[in-house]
Amino acid sequence: QVQLVESGGGLVQAGGSLRLFCTARGSFSSINVMGWYRQAPGKQRELVASITNTGSTRYADSVKGRFSISRDNAKNTASLQMNSLKSDDTAVYYCNLQAVVGSIWGQGTQVTVSS
Repeated sequence: QVQLVESGGGLVQAGGSLRLFCTARGSFSSINVMGWYRQAPGKQRELVASITNTGSTRYADSVKGRFSISRDNAKNTASLQMNSLKSDDTAVYYCNLQAVVGSIWGQGTQVTVSS
């Protein structure tokens, strides 16, 4: 059974930075995509950023130039560096793993940006 454990959320002032961490535990294919999604109150869950096992990245337009996703394949971890945070970035952030086993979600971590 694959499990994702997230950490790093919290409260930050607008313009500040946070770094989110995700650790994948269990057995899964080395060919996979790890990503971060977010869901604000009353809104649908949306992709923030993703990264393949080969390092290809994808970002939502709203975070390009401010957020950076990275991963360590040897440790099965992914992180999301978030800079120049805005109040619109306030949401619950979820780590996601897509592999042969399917789509796995973490429990979510709250990010709150105060203006």
